[in-house]
Amino acid sequence: MGRELPPALRDLLEAQAGVVGRRQALAAGVTDAFIRTQVRAGRWRPVRRGVYATFSGPLSRSTQIWAALLYAGDGATLSHETAAEMWGFADQPSTLIHVSVPRHRRVVDQPGLRIHLAGWLERSRHPVRTPPVTRVEETVLDLADVADSMSEVVLWVTRACQRRRSTPARLLQALQARKKARWRVVIRSMLADVTEGAESALEIAYVRQVERAHGLPVGVRQRHRLSGSRSQWTDVDYMPYGVIVELDGRIGHVEDGAFRDHRRDNASTVRGHDTLRYGWVDTVERKCAIASEVASVLRRRGWTGLLRPCGPGCGLAEAA
Repeated sequence: MGRELPPALRDLLEAQAGVVGRRQALAAGVTDAFIRTQVRAGRWRPVRRGVYATFSGPLSRSTQIWAALLYAGDGATLSHETAAEMWGFADQPSTLIHVSVPRHRRVVDQPGLRIHLAGWLERSRHPVRTPPVTRVEETVLDLADVADSMSEVVLWVTRACQRRRSTPARLLQALQARKKARWRVVIRSMLADVTEGAESALEIAYVRQVERAHGLPVGVRQRHRLSGSRSQWTDVDYMPYGVIVELDGRIGHVEDGAFRDHRRDNASTVRGHDTLRYGWVDTVERKCAIASEVASVLRRRGWTGLLRPCGPGCGLAEAA
C-alpha cells in the first residue's frame, strides 16, 4: 500500500506519526476519490475532522498529538500542559491535548482537545522544534496564566528550573517581554527566591510561608557539606545556630499520617537535637506551628529574635 502513495505523502506520514490532513494529502498528489476509497476499504480512518490515520490499531500519543495539530490548522502549536509534556517537565500526559492558534482564527474545541487563542504566537513558538511547540519559558508563563493557585505557579516554575529546561534569568526575561501576565509579582519574587537557592516548590513554600512570613532568620539554602566520605546537601541551614531544616516533597508523602514519624522526630529535636524535618502537609497546613517549632529550637541555640504573625488569624498563639 505504501508504494501506491506519492513520495511527498509518504514523507509526511513518516514525519507525522502516520496521520495526514485532507489538504496535505491533496497537495501531495492524491484525490478526494482516492481518500474515500482508502476510508471505505478500512486502510485509512478519520481521527478528527479532515484528519486521517493511515494504519489500523491503537493511536499512539504522537499520533493523537499530530492529529490535534492538523485539525487545528495554520499556525497550530502545542502549548500549556502538552508543551510541558513535550519539554519533559510534566510528570504525565494531560487528559486534554492543548493547542494554541493565532488569535484571529476560530477553531472549535473537540473531545480531548482544548484550543487556546494566542497573540504573538510566532514569537512564542520554538523556531525549529517539531511538532510545533511553544518555547519552554512561554510554556511556563502560559501555565501560570491559567493556574488556580500560587502553589501551581510555584510547581511549574521550579520544575522547569530543577529539570534544567530553563533558568530563572530566562524566565524573568520572558516575563518582562509579556505585556500581560497573571501572577507577575509572585513570579518575579519567586524567581529571585530560586536564584538565591530555593530549588524546589516545597523549599519556596517554606521560605515564603514559614521563614519570611513569621520573621525567622534567613537560612542558607542548599548548603553542601561532607559527612565522613559522603557528600550531603542541606535544604535550609541556620548556620550561626546549628539548626537544619530538611524538606521532604516526595509525592507519596501527602497524607497527614505520613508525617507522624517526622513529628515525633521534631518533638525530640525541640528537646535538644538540631534537625527538623517537614513535608508538604506541614509546610502548607501547619505553617504557623512549624514556625513556632523552628523558633523554639533557634532560641535554644542563641537566637534572640521575635516571631511575628503572618497575617490575620495566624496560628502562632495556638502553636505556642
